[in-house]
Formats: sequence, structure tokens, C-alpha cells
Amino acid sequence: MHLSGSFAEIPAVSIKTSPRTSRHGNASPLRARIGQQVAARLDTNPAAKKAKVTGAQVYYIPEYLSDRDCDMLMEKIDAKSRRSTLLSDSSDPYFRTSDSSDMDRWSPDIHPIEQRLSMLLGIPEENGETLQGQRYAPGQQFRAHHDFFHESQSYWEDMKAQGGQRTWTAMIYLNHVEEGGSTWFPQIGMRVKPKRGLLLIWNNMAPDGSPNENTLHEGVAVTKGTKYIVTKWFREGAWIR
Repeated sequence: MHLSGSFAEIPAVSIKTSPRTSRHGNASPLRARIGQQVAARLDTNPAAKKAKVTGAQVYYIPEYLSDRDCDMLMEKIDAKSRRSTLLSDSSDPYFRTSDSSDMDRWSPDIHPIEQRLSMLLGIPEENGETLQGQRYAPGQQFRAHHDFFHESQSYWEDMKAQGGQRTWTAMIYLNHVEEGGSTWFPQIGMRVKPKRGLLLIWNNMAPDGSPNENTLHEGVAVTKGTKYIVTKWFREGAWIR
């Protein structure tokens, strides 16, 4: 699947899936209920489009942010960026090579965007992590990864105490990219080309509330230009930093 252009034609992708098992975590009635409620809310929103893929719940809204908001967020990313980090250690120095910027969620510019995303999904604002900006220069990338926490790893105990598992991801592209920089979901056959203002939303959990391995995705390396995005992750409980 290739999400680009006017979204007039989005081909269906058929993926055969086996019964849900996950080596990354257990099923959860709470997460399953969150998934059902958010999907039901998006299904009734005329602006939200459901991607025609199987194996994961994915939605998108074209032109979700105005040009003014996109420009403002890019300026904030440029003004206060740092090397992107990983929660877990990786021996690959090229696994994630972008720059990141944590937004001030209570600023008059950022808080309305945070609130709007929470209301869109129907998830309490306190369950959302602070909006984070990312910038990818030519050659920078984020290799295939999941947004959910791997519950078998040592960091999981800390994450449980800070709000628990990540459920939904909301990611907004802030600009067009000349070449490269797509978001690729290899397990569900979906590739998204950056488009200014486009909001991409997906559920990191399977229907039973266990981590969905099909949400594996990659920030493909930019080959020409610079890619700017902002991402907001939502937890199953109130996020405590």
C-alpha cells in the first residue's frame, strides 16, 4: 500500500494472519477495550479514513494540521533538537540516527495540538506522552521497530510504573520530502510518503490487547531534503514521567 497524492485510490492489501500470539507481551482486556473505543470513534469521524490493510488498525487524516502549525512545529524542532535515543540498547550505531525535540506541552502553541489529538482519539489527555518532534536529514533513518514496549525487556518494570503499555500512535508529517523518508510497514504492506499536514494513526495492540507485531515500521532514510514529523504516543494509563 502506498499512501500518497490525493488518496483517491488506496488498494486493498490481503495479509494472512495466524491466531494472535505475541512474544512481546500478554493480552489485556483494558487495552482491547481502548482499541475498540478509539476505532469506533474514528469510524464515525468523517475526516478520518481507514487504511485498507489487514493485520493492524490504521487510520489517516489528510491536511490535519495547517501550514502555520506545521511551520511553527518545524521551527521549534530546529530550535531545540538533540540526538534521538533508544529505550533499549542496540549494537547498531545506525539504527536510529535522527534528531528529536521534546515539546513544551503546556505552551500556548503546543497544548491546543495535544488536546486536539487526545479528543480526536477519545483518550484522556493525561494518558498521552508529550508531543515529540523528529528531524531527518539526508541519510538519517529509524530502522524497523515497534512503538509498543517489549514486556520481556528490563525496562518494562519502569514503563509499567509510568503509565504502562503504549496503545495508539499519532504521527503528523510537517513537510513534503524531496526524496526518501517514507514510513514503511513491511508486515501489512503499507508505505506512507511524507505529505505536509498528514496525520497517521495506528493501534499498536492486537484485538485482544496484546502487542501487535504487525505494527513493525521503519522510517526509511531521507535521500534528498529534510523530513520533519511530530509523534504522540498514548499509554494504557496516566503517563507519569
